[in-house]
Amino acid sequence: MKREEAWQLLTEFTQSESLRKHALAVEAALRHYAPLLGGDVEVWGVTGLIHDFDYERWPSPPEHTRVGAGILRDRGVDQEIIGAVLSHAEWNQAEYPLDRPLRKALFAVDELCGFITAVAYVRPERLTGMTAGSVRKKMKQRSFAAAVKREDIERGAALVGRPLDEHIGHVIAALQGIAPALGLA
Repeated sequence: MKREEAWQLLTEFTQSESLRKHALAVEAALRHYAPLLGGDVEVWGVTGLIHDFDYERWPSPPEHTRVGAGILRDRGVDQEIIGAVLSHAEWNQAEYPLDRPLRKALFAVDELCGFITAVAYVRPERLTGMTAGSVRKKMKQRSFAAAVKREDIERGAALVGRPLDEHIGHVIAALQGIAPALGLA
């Protein structure tokens, strides 16, 4: 699947601007991580872009990811991408474990992208000058972005073999690169 096809799929199923921005953020983070973890930048980017394309229509587990996987199979999408999309949801991890670099990276950046975006929204300078320390400080505030599982962020850093601050720094850098598209410039 090419990026243009992935974008068309995302916009066909996702009307929410915030979900589209989340998809762009995860795409950027995976494109950033691909060369660091020996992945294909295009495959990883497409995976990030479509990882939640079905969420708006089927938000409840296990339909979210599983309905989307069926749609992806019907469209001839590569099994590597489908497996990664399935693996990022804990209800699929028995069958699609986090045992491959793309799967690990998608899990590692998904929640973190959402959390960094939330932190950026409450900062006057948005992503500019953001540090891992400022993100870690907000992680300690359990009431801030309460739906984000901090343990998933920490587990993600371990999965990609990076100290937490370094992992956060990589994702911040990736999002800074597309800040205008995210409305966070």
